[in-house]
Amino acid sequence: MGIFSFIKEAGDKIFATDKKEEETNIEITEAKKAELEKENKKASEKLLQKISNLELSIESPVINIEEATATIYGLAASQAIREKIILLVGNSEGIAKVDDRIAVNREEPEARFYTVERSDNLSKIAKEHYGDANKYSVIFEANKPMLKDPDKIYPGQVLRIPPQKKK
Repeated sequence: MGIFSFIKEAGDKIFATDKKEEETNIEITEAKKAELEKENKKASEKLLQKISNLELSIESPVINIEEATATIYGLAASQAIREKIILLVGNSEGIAKVDDRIAVNREEPEARFYTVERSDNLSKIAKEHYGDANKYSVIFEANKPMLKDPDKIYPGQVLRIPPQKKK
């Protein structure tokens, strides 16, 4: 559990309005505040629906979004599912931080998170983390179902890099 940082401008669009435009308007009226709360609630519902659609098993999930921080509660079936949910939420445009409050049914070693840079591909990342470019499939599998194609990653995206299995 903890707070994870993400690139706010990268990822799937979950908010209906442009957050950059809102941030330049310093004065927030009560009506605007209510509108923001409503939009944050819609974005939370959209994320919960994505979690459900991807069949990421979590009991009693709750996501609260406030000022570009998403706080996630629930009970995940495994450490891998917990991490995938954190990444699904964090890799959404408009989310800069994820405050992880997810408990886990089955403890497992934690994966490292890696932020994709320009010119990265899964083979290059696998070579860097595992010493073998052919292990790109390990990273691809660890990030399914969010990744559907090993060639479709983008700068700013955060990926799970599972620990190397001991021989």
